[in-house]
Amino acid sequence: MKIPPYLVPGSTIGICAPARKVSPEELAPGISLMESWGFKVKTAKNLYAAENQFSGSDAQRTADMQELMDDPTVDAIISARGGYGCMRIIDQLNFNRFAQKPKWIIGFSDMTVFHNHLHQQFQIPSIHATMVFSMGGDRCTPDALENLRKLLTGEELRYSIENSPWNRKGKDEGILVGGNLSLMYALSGSASDIDTRGKILFLEDLDEYLYHIDRMMMQLKRSGKLDGLSGLIVGGMSDMRDNAIPFGKTAEEIISEAVREYTFPVCMNFPAGHIQNNQPLLMGGRVSLEVGEKSIR
Repeated sequence: MKIPPYLVPGSTIGICAPARKVSPEELAPGISLMESWGFKVKTAKNLYAAENQFSGSDAQRTADMQELMDDPTVDAIISARGGYGCMRIIDQLNFNRFAQKPKWIIGFSDMTVFHNHLHQQFQIPSIHATMVFSMGGDRCTPDALENLRKLLTGEELRYSIENSPWNRKGKDEGILVGGNLSLMYALSGSASDIDTRGKILFLEDLDEYLYHIDRMMMQLKRSGKLDGLSGLIVGGMSDMRDNAIPFGKTAEEIISEAVREYTFPVCMNFPAGHIQNNQPLLMGGRVSLEVGEKSIR
């Protein structure tokens, strides 16, 4: 594992938009917040470009990400926002310099592509956390933002949350992998597809039909992604949709049923994902998971 250097006062965070387009007004609060933490902020050249829903062409977004990855003055890279687009550029990027001198890459949702690729190909940890777009207004809790600052500066994070009826008791530790369930499904069979054996898998999703959740969980099961896990953490399964003829189960029930035959600990309703209280997670880092009778650590 190649752990990037943690940030110190004066470190520079680069902002790139590898997926959906953004405006300066949408990012201004987040930029001010990171500067208040004592960091410098550098914006990518094409950050505010636009091509349909994307923040510029594939070539522009690739060039922006490549420049920030190779820039020796940039200590971390945070995505402006999610959406869709990372899969279109990941194979065009050259990670040679980055792998020699890694830096933190931060984001969630569509940035699952980077989390999985960095882990599988280079064993470089990254941070699953809120993005610049969500730092303004009431899109993210102050506690989640403060924990992101702590994680970036090397402070160890510990979470304790209430139990859920869908949890399964147990205790284990392992490397944390995963991210957005739809992206995990989409990355199957690619160079960014991850080996989950012996690891703790994190999953979250947004705005999906319930039968899609079932289909994706069946794919994880049939492809062996659930075999040999050390644990499962499920974050927000937000704004789920249903058909005119109901599927008949919640997302939590679907996931619980899919992992029923296994014995690893299961933590449901962890505060991370497409929710306001989007707590940061160290993807590719070693974590411990203890699911008890009344609480989870």
